[in-house]
Amino acid sequence: MLLSRLGPNRPDFEARLSEALAAAERRLRACSRDASDPRVAELTGHLTATGGKRLRTLLALLAAEFGDPSREGVVQAAVVAELVHVASLYHDDVVDRAATRHGVSTANVLWGNRMAVLGGDWLLARAARLAADLVPRALGLNADTANRLIAGQLRELAGPAPGEDPVEHYFQVTAGKTAALLAMSLGVGALQAGAPDAVVDVLIEYGEQLGIAFQIADDLLDLASPEAFTGKERGKDLLAGVPSLPVLLAREDTDPRDAELRELIEAGSAAGGDWHLRVLELFSASRATARAEAIMHQRLARAKEALESLPPLPARRTLDALCDFVAFRTG
Repeated sequence: MLLSRLGPNRPDFEARLSEALAAAERRLRACSRDASDPRVAELTGHLTATGGKRLRTLLALLAAEFGDPSREGVVQAAVVAELVHVASLYHDDVVDRAATRHGVSTANVLWGNRMAVLGGDWLLARAARLAADLVPRALGLNADTANRLIAGQLRELAGPAPGEDPVEHYFQVTAGKTAALLAMSLGVGALQAGAPDAVVDVLIEYGEQLGIAFQIADDLLDLASPEAFTGKERGKDLLAGVPSLPVLLAREDTDPRDAELRELIEAGSAAGGDWHLRVLELFSASRATARAEAIMHQRLARAKEALESLPPLPARRTLDALCDFVAFRTG
């Protein structure tokens, strides 16, 4: 479990959080079983059943610690955040034509694209229904996040506009597709627990910065880490032509030492053979990788800085440790 990997904390805090995580997991798995048709339940419960880090669930519950974590609806807020995330995975796998996720076949492979998209839609609708019972600002935050997720996906598919900086476009896409959901998870958890508005705003800002860093870390892991560590084939995004930050930075770099890397990226599969294996090798010592790592650390520093205004609760220490965990994953 992710919580156990963030270091020891106060026993009462860890016990309370573990209990809440277990309750959220039970409710999350029960959501798909609510479908009246068992075939729909199988589809919508497919990715939930594979497990995962449950990062959004954890963030919502950590944020609730800054209010009253026992308040009614806190676990439900965490489930809403995770449902929106899982729904986005169904849609992403269709768009990316992904065949596996965490070592299992994707819904689009098992049931086809149309069913996978509708399965994601069903989960979004289920999340919206659960969110309707939350406090008004949490409900609004959920709706705004769904809009940002879709807008981010559309911007990614459309690509940069003529004359637009591709790197700036990347950050806008990432803010919508990744950071928005982490920020929402923290926001709905804190709001449902009755945390002060100023605290909610700080947690949302922390989530925005963490989300950008988290995506950059995933970009770096795609280029460097084996499947056993990431749950997906090394270089999968590179092969799919995904414009990750290291790739974009390599394209704009003019250093002669990285000329071969730029040429192979531009040529793609037309370069022939196992071109991507050579690209992965070149990335390991490239300036683009170093620059991406530096940007990731800058975002993590901003996230940690945001936490400084929060009370020194165990949850704050855990959120701080999460930043270190993201950095460690790429180290």
